[in-house]
Amino acid sequence: MFARSTILRLAGGAALAAITLGAGTLTNVRPAAADAFSNCVAGKWSAARSAGVSRATFDAATRNLRPDKTTLKFANKQAEFVKPIWEYLDTAVSDKRVSTGRQMLRKHGSTLKQIGARYQVDPEVVLAIWGMETSYGSYMGDHNAVQAAATLACMGGRRNTFWTKQFAAALKIAQDGHVPLNKMNSSWGAAMGHTQFIPTSWQAYAADFDGDGKRDIWRSIPDAFASTANYLKKAGWNYQQTWGYEVAIPSNFDHSKADGKKKRSLREWSSLGIKRTNGRPWPRPSDQAYLYYPAGAKGPAFLMLKNFDVIKRYNNADAYALGVGHLADRIVGGGDFSQSWPRNERPLSRAEVREMQSILTRRGFPTGGIDGSVGPNTRKAIRNYQKKAGAIPDGFASNQFLSDLRRQ
Repeated sequence: MFARSTILRLAGGAALAAITLGAGTLTNVRPAAADAFSNCVAGKWSAARSAGVSRATFDAATRNLRPDKTTLKFANKQAEFVKPIWEYLDTAVSDKRVSTGRQMLRKHGSTLKQIGARYQVDPEVVLAIWGMETSYGSYMGDHNAVQAAATLACMGGRRNTFWTKQFAAALKIAQDGHVPLNKMNSSWGAAMGHTQFIPTSWQAYAADFDGDGKRDIWRSIPDAFASTANYLKKAGWNYQQTWGYEVAIPSNFDHSKADGKKKRSLREWSSLGIKRTNGRPWPRPSDQAYLYYPAGAKGPAFLMLKNFDVIKRYNNADAYALGVGHLADRIVGGGDFSQSWPRNERPLSRAEVREMQSILTRRGFPTGGIDGSVGPNTRKAIRNYQKKAGAIPDGFASNQFLSDLRRQ
């Protein structure tokens, strides 16, 4: 966040910030690097002008702008170890987050109900995203979107065009008066407000629900709710249909069908012996779903419907989407998952994933690259290897799988 700023009002009512950075912001920034950054930011004027930003806004916002060293730290940091999904969910859907979500549902229930009806999006899902993104507004980031985006555009090393667009969009948002520039709090990656929109997503989906003429996702909770609901609606949300079902798998099941891609109707899955763990019937047997094992065949299994993929449009991670769906269910009274997680398993480090990919590729099971990331191609290679070895082909990259792979 910028240390000090003075808000100026120009003709036409556009809000500008003449920014004076505190000394702490300049710590550990070498003069040469600061000069290179300033020159790079100055070169973004053309992009800002194309986005509708005035010269006065641009100059006021960039006059003393310096790189955000914390943004650079996070951008350049790649975790060596990946948290297992059960540890992620322990935090994402903690008892405290569930209980706070229920309090927030009581507090904001009327607004959420109106927004749900207007956008045809289930209110508890909007609430769960709020809980996941900022713990119900308790922490919306201590960076500034303009500074973070400029830092990534000029010093991030990749995706410069993407971050330049975010920088220009953030300036335009402030210029149009939706939020003062010095109040544009964000994450280190320029995700903003209660429900963490990047600037171009704000431009595409943010909504003014409270009727004050501003789409203020920072200070107006109704606007943040409506913006999130609008995003989900435009991504294809199916109103009053769930995100997925926890299911029980029969002992003789062909686990290669859990590829996370092939969709079948719930009726077809039922014919293969798959049932809901709570024993209830499918509300709509014709719904299409794919089978997903987040932790391999030893852990819980799910049939995922379209809404699960819609949640992933908000954040393209299976663990995140599962967390949102599960938190939404818990907030409105649902219970925990029926099946246990394989907590004795240890996720592979990135170095171990690269080793696994190398071995699989050498043995004729290509993973599409040696990048340390377990993506669809790597999971497919694991399944193919498991099938040939006579193991359960669940595609799960466990430490046990790597140990077996090393020995064989």
